[in-house]
Amino acid sequence: MALSQDDREQFLAEPRVAALSVYAGDTRGPLVVPIWYQYAPGGEPWILTAPASRKARLIEANGFFSLMVERSEPTVRYVAVDGSVSRIEPATDAQLEEMTRRYLHGDAADRYLEFARTELGEHVAISMTPEHWLSADMGSF
Repeated sequence: MALSQDDREQFLAEPRVAALSVYAGDTRGPLVVPIWYQYAPGGEPWILTAPASRKARLIEANGFFSLMVERSEPTVRYVAVDGSVSRIEPATDAQLEEMTRRYLHGDAADRYLEFARTELGEHVAISMTPEHWLSADMGSF
């Protein structure tokens, strides 16, 4: 059964690892990679990535991408959203901190932030205008 708009947006707002998908050319399937993302209901999902990464280059070249999140308990549920890129801009330290603390807590977040700031280099924030949604809750099977 498809989820209501409120249910799908609330589900997407939970800190889950998404599968990001972007067109990778006519002679192969899309690039699909796991990624941290940020989303607040009614807003735009956004990701952080290195500007020279394959996913950043493909997203910039194509102008759109997809995110999909899922769970298996207490019921099988998923939400997929795709849309056009609304902006690509240099990531801020505040965005790095927000994203990190969405997924990690306490000392783990602090250690990751130190690592990211010293070892990972510059990032871009890529935001999406949600255009198409696909969702379902399969119930308990």
